Amino acid sequence: MMTDLHRWRKSTRSGQQSSCVEVGRAPGLVGIRDTKNRAGGTLMVERAAFGTFLAAVKADRLN
Repeated sequence: MMTDLHRWRKSTRSGQQSSCVEVGRAPGLVGIRDTKNRAGGTLMVERAAFGTFLAAVKADRLN
């Protein structure tokens, strides 16, 4: 079953660069895809896991 994702967006910090990822939302899920190859596949993760990942990025804990 394919989940319909909506509200795809990329970071405003990426400006006009094309080497970025976009995120889309669905109930309980986040989709992640490459802006250069949107048809190339989507990584689906639970919203809670994605929130944990973002918190770690913002806190610079991934080094």
